[in-house]
Amino acid sequence: MSTARMARSLTKPVRLIGAGSGWGAGVRETEDGPQGLRAFGLAEHLAGVGVRASWAQIVEPEKRWHEAGDLSRPEVFELVARHNGALADAVAKAMAARALPVVIGGDHAIAMGTWGGVTRAMRRAPFGLIWMDAHLDAHTVETTPSMNAHGMSAAVLLGHGLPEFLKVGGGALRPEHLCYVGVRSYEVAEWALLRRLGVRIFYMEEVHERGLAAVMADALAIATRGTRGFGLTIDLDGFDPADVPGVGLPVAGGLRGTEAAAVLRGIARDPRLRAVEIVEYAPALDRDHRTAQLVVDLLASALTPVAQAQAASTAA
Repeated sequence: MSTARMARSLTKPVRLIGAGSGWGAGVRETEDGPQGLRAFGLAEHLAGVGVRASWAQIVEPEKRWHEAGDLSRPEVFELVARHNGALADAVAKAMAARALPVVIGGDHAIAMGTWGGVTRAMRRAPFGLIWMDAHLDAHTVETTPSMNAHGMSAAVLLGHGLPEFLKVGGGALRPEHLCYVGVRSYEVAEWALLRRLGVRIFYMEEVHERGLAAVMADALAIATRGTRGFGLTIDLDGFDPADVPGVGLPVAGGLRGTEAAAVLRGIARDPRLRAVEIVEYAPALDRDHRTAQLVVDLLASALTPVAQAQAASTAA
């Protein structure tokens, strides 16, 4: 890739889009994740390392969980679907303005809206996704033990799920363009679906054996082979609980923040990157802002090259 093309690819402004979703999870405090990170100064921290980032908007649910009381399961699914539809609109709008969307959740049900919006903006061109997570999130309503929508989002993106979800993100991904990194907690039924479809899963054991850098290199190759772009979705429960106390479903033995930040450094240099998503932050569960700080560190590492290229282009 030429230096000129690299510089052009990195001059996109970063648009932070909050997605305050808690209805898709069992721990609904994730609804407060975007507001918590905004209050923590996420945009300001990124500006401090030279990243041209600003909040585009926070897409709030029609009803907040602590105000709405108990809702029936169909009502919850409808809320999740409409929220994802609004998120997809926001993401597609940011891409139409030639910005890089960075979506801040919220539970992982928002993946339907994030990546549905990305592929809409790409006019359904082939797209790849690296899914960093402890879980597979590949249940359908027929297989889920919890009935929580955040455990269904990957299946929806692959074309399996409820009609109201499929309307937003259904079929956004082909199985050969999706891969997981850091998986260590799942149910047999969702694993069986992904195995049947041929989706590549890098379990945490492989990450330990080979190192995260080697695994991510393979993941990037999968997400970019035969595609017109790729994205990165980071579920914070993919990390070890020592680094992320502020999540609803901590799972021991996960990715470590320092290593991940180092591996993600420079990912924004790749002109094929279409969006980044970070999900499942629950501020009420955080301790000493450790989880919030990890979000800052991951995004600063991934996006700092944007600012470096901007500076180099200006100097030239």
